[in-house]
Amino acid sequence: MLTMGVPLMLILVVSMFLLHISIGAKSLTYQTVIDAFSNFDVKNFDHIIILKVRLPRAIIAIVVGASLAVAGAIMQGVTRNPLASPSILGLMSGASFAIVVALGVFGVHSPFLTPWIAAFGALAAALLVLVIATLAPGGTNPLNLTLSGVAVSAFLGAIISLLNLMDEDNFDQLRVWLTGSLAGKNLNIFYIISPWLVITMIVAIILSRKITILGMGEEVAKGLGVKTTGLKIQLLAVVIILTACSVAMAGPMGFIGLVVPHMVRLFIGADYRWVIPYSALLGAVYLLAVDIIARVIIAPQEVSTGIITALLGGPLFIYLIKTRGR
Repeated sequence: MLTMGVPLMLILVVSMFLLHISIGAKSLTYQTVIDAFSNFDVKNFDHIIILKVRLPRAIIAIVVGASLAVAGAIMQGVTRNPLASPSILGLMSGASFAIVVALGVFGVHSPFLTPWIAAFGALAAALLVLVIATLAPGGTNPLNLTLSGVAVSAFLGAIISLLNLMDEDNFDQLRVWLTGSLAGKNLNIFYIISPWLVITMIVAIILSRKITILGMGEEVAKGLGVKTTGLKIQLLAVVIILTACSVAMAGPMGFIGLVVPHMVRLFIGADYRWVIPYSALLGAVYLLAVDIIARVIIAPQEVSTGIITALLGGPLFIYLIKTRGR
């Protein structure tokens, strides 16, 4: 049954992909979209819009949605914390802070360096959250990790705001990016980081069975022969790479890694051999749909996609928590 669901999810991704490309300031028919891919005409303005403007945006939406959803699923499985996600546990704020400092303070604009800078920031934030949680009474339990992550995120957010106030002209270009935006994207940075994303997704799928075992408890996992320390380090690296690449492409997108894995587990359970691929597919569909809303809700103007993910993600997450509690 779960195997049969994957092709259906792929069809849903393709359908949402075509819908996403067809909707905008100028609505285009599906036939026009298909013609642009199969028989591109450089003199056709609609074809140029599709391939140069809308296609990069759709591809980045798919990749970012899938990456953050998988990162959130892994974090929730490893920590056994339903509130774990790259945004809640500080990784996204750390990646954003590192990029803001690199671009706004040191003037580093290289697309080759941006993902590495984001990864360094995410790792530093993750280690800081872990240290704070360890020093708190009760150690690294889910509540301490969540509170530490929220505190670190708030602290880094405050520093970003302070830097912005101190040099508004230099930071002006980062304001929209900091809200999480897919507008005006090109595929240059995607081409740079796509090999890392592919490798990381493959590693996540390979390790998925061990994540399920780890979710049963560390002692049980060790009893079944899982080297938990090494596994956690590998999974942390996967989460950091997925988060860093997503932030580098589209800025901080909250709630995707929090909500999507819950939606997946409601329907398929807690077997991570299926949670990982389904989270990737549903994450792609979710961000494509959210970006459509961001473009049409106050058309012809646009709202940053990250704002819509927050507006939808908060109530939806509350609903999912209530549903799981019944």
